[in-house]
Amino acid sequence: MRRYGWVIRLRPDHRDTYLRLHAAVWPDVEQTLREANIRNYSIFLHRDLLFGYYEYVGEDHDADQRRIAEDPQTREWWKLTDPCQESLAEPGSGHWWAPMHEVWHLTEEAS
Repeated sequence: MRRYGWVIRLRPDHRDTYLRLHAAVWPDVEQTLREANIRNYSIFLHRDLLFGYYEYVGEDHDADQRRIAEDPQTREWWKLTDPCQESLAEPGSGHWWAPMHEVWHLTEEAS
């Protein structure tokens, strides 16, 4: 299992729309994430920053990310959510959400 963290800016004028959409994420979108080996996906909000966290249990993250991006329902979902967001990713990186680097993790057991 590998942990991933991502960040993006929430456009203040789209806040209500984004929160309303995420109060009822489409079941097909959630199922696509599960089928792409995504687990424990959470999105947190602090002022105008969204922080996404998930655990990946598959073998090929890039291939599973492409599978998500090719899903028709997910693409429709993104048509609604993308206008609510402002990317913080490096231009040309191919990312919409900016990847974060893990600097610390508390394990379950002491070493």
